[in-house]
Amino acid sequence: MDLKKLAGQAGQFLTRAVQYTEEKLGSAEKTELDGHFESLSLQAESARSWTEKLVTGAESVLIPNPGNRVEDMLFEKIEKRRPNRLSNLEYLGLDMVQAGNDFGPGTAYGSALLKVGGAEQRLGLVEREYVSNGFTGFIQPMRKFLDTEMKTIAREKRLLETKRLDLDACKSRLRKARSQEGQSAAEADLRKAQADYDRQAEITKLLLEGVRSSQAAHLRHLNELVEAQVQYYDQSYKIMTELQKEMASLALSPDATVSLTSAPVSNNSVLNAAQKGTPDVDSSPTGSDNSTEDLGTWRRAKVVCDYDSTSKDEMSLIMNEVVMFQDHEGAMTDYVIAKRGTQKGRVPIAYLEAMDD
Repeated sequence: MDLKKLAGQAGQFLTRAVQYTEEKLGSAEKTELDGHFESLSLQAESARSWTEKLVTGAESVLIPNPGNRVEDMLFEKIEKRRPNRLSNLEYLGLDMVQAGNDFGPGTAYGSALLKVGGAEQRLGLVEREYVSNGFTGFIQPMRKFLDTEMKTIAREKRLLETKRLDLDACKSRLRKARSQEGQSAAEADLRKAQADYDRQAEITKLLLEGVRSSQAAHLRHLNELVEAQVQYYDQSYKIMTELQKEMASLALSPDATVSLTSAPVSNNSVLNAAQKGTPDVDSSPTGSDNSTEDLGTWRRAKVVCDYDSTSKDEMSLIMNEVVMFQDHEGAMTDYVIAKRGTQKGRVPIAYLEAMDD
C-alpha cells in the first residue's frame, strides 16, 4: 500500500515537472490568475520585503553589535530569555567610578570622574530599558508577522501553484484523449482539479487581503517604538542636564579642589592624608564612620534585585546596576557599605553578587 502511494506521489511530481517545463518552453497553456489576485500578491510581497528591512534596521539601531544580535536571535529561537548584558555606557561608567576612587574623591578630577561615571551608569540603565521596550513593542511583533502570516501566505501560494499545475495537466490530458473512455476519465479529473484549484485560490486570496488590515497593528507597534525612544531621550536629557550643572559647579571652584567631606573617601586618600598630617581627615581609629568604613576592601558587585532604602544611612539599589561595596574580611554581617558615584550607604549583602571573585 505504501509503495503504491509513493509511486502515485512520484507520478504526480513527474507530471507537474513536465507541465512546468512545457509552460516554460511555451508548448503548454497556463491558467492565469485574475488581475485583482496578482495585485494583492504584489502588495503582500512588498509588505514582506519592507517589514524585513524595517526589522533589520531597528535591530541595528537598538543593538549595533552584530554578534549580540545573533546571540539574541538564537536565544529567541530556543525560547529563552535574552542575556541581560551590561551596556558600553555602564562599562565606561564603572571604569570612571573606579578611576575616581583611585585618584581620590577629594580631588577635582577624581570627584568629576565619580559624577560622570554615575551618570554614565544611569544612562546605561536607561539605554537597556529602551532596548528592551523597543524589542517587545516593535521588533518582536513585526517578526511574528513575518514568521506567521507571511510564511502562511507563502505556503498557501506554493500549494496554489501546485494545484494550478495539476489543473493544467488535466486540461492537457483532456485535449490529448482519443477514446470516449479516456475523455470521460480526463473530464472527471479536470472537474476535481478545477474545484481544488478554485478552493485554494479563494483561501490564498483571503489571506492576501488580510495583509493590508495588518497595517493597523503595525501602526501600533511603530507607536510603541516612538514612545520608547521619547522616554529614552527624555531621561537621557535629564541625566545629562543634571550632570552638566554638577560639572559646571566643579569648574567654578577657585582652586579646582573638592572638600573631602563632600564625597566618599578611598583607602589611598585616607592613608595619604594620615601620612601627610592633613587636618581635614581624621586618621585615628576613633574618627568618623567614614574613616573606619574605609578600612575594608572595595569590590565590584552586580545588583540582583531592586532595593528601596528604609533609612537615611541606607542606599537604594536598581536591579542589574554595578556598584562598589566594601568587603570586611572575616566580618559576618547582613549589611555592607556600598557606593555608586558620590552616593554611599548601607545595603543588604543578599542583594549583591560579587563580580571580582
